[in-house]
Amino acid sequence: MNNIVAGVDIGGSHITVALVNLDTLEIIDKSLIRERVDSAAVAEEIIIAWCSAIAKSFNTCPQSEKKLGIAMPGPFDYENGISYIKDLHKYDSLYGLNVKELIAYHLDIPKENIRLNNDAACFLQGEIYKGSLEGCSVAVGLTLGTGLGSAYMKSGESFDANLWCTPYKGDIIEECISSRWFVRQFQQRAGKSVKDVKEIVEKYPDHEITKELFEEFSDNLASFLAYFIQKEQGEVVVLGGNISKAKDFFIDNIKQKLYESVGKVIPIYLSVLGERAALIGGAAQFHTLKQL
Repeated sequence: MNNIVAGVDIGGSHITVALVNLDTLEIIDKSLIRERVDSAAVAEEIIIAWCSAIAKSFNTCPQSEKKLGIAMPGPFDYENGISYIKDLHKYDSLYGLNVKELIAYHLDIPKENIRLNNDAACFLQGEIYKGSLEGCSVAVGLTLGTGLGSAYMKSGESFDANLWCTPYKGDIIEECISSRWFVRQFQQRAGKSVKDVKEIVEKYPDHEITKELFEEFSDNLASFLAYFIQKEQGEVVVLGGNISKAKDFFIDNIKQKLYESVGKVIPIYLSVLGERAALIGGAAQFHTLKQL
């Protein structure tokens, strides 16, 4: 079944894998595997954990040829498969290594059967094909999670915008709108340790510091979105990642602040596919022009 490709989404603390039918761009039932990964581990441990999850997904639908389309955070040399992730609180041990070759070796497949692209670009591509952006011509997308992913879409194709390191308030924008920012600021202001945004909104939804942080987050995100929209002439915005699941705490505020910044209403969509967007977009790297 040469029309089956494994879509792989590499997150800061997990890996998700699913088999995708390229004819329909649908995920095959019971093929989705999601496992936690220690991104601070040594390189071999990380690669083995990734390949274990990938193998489990392939085993749900045995086939003669195995292909992988991987959604990978940056910085990364996607064509050659080399990681340049460093000092970003994840996957430091992979810095300078040829990840494509390591995965190919452990799975015993040709490295030509592995394609990699930026995780935000894969997310946006998935939304273009099967989600909230069907029929849209120009869009920008963000994945808001342990880090910041940014991508833009023109003429049906998505590209890595690579804006995570944009200077902002004496730092970079990723440090001002990621879950790391929430965790750090909640600890400093409320004196309470939390592991992520999900814990903040579930345990402390009415806490004054929670409201304060989401107000500041809205300011930061709206300011960045205004810059991004003007840079790429974006007509709509799509948001994904774990922070977007807390939409009730910020979405109305973001829309108002963005309107004030750009002077017009910019539609903001939340991902309808969730993590499946990156899986479909990752696998779609094998989607040929003829199929499109």
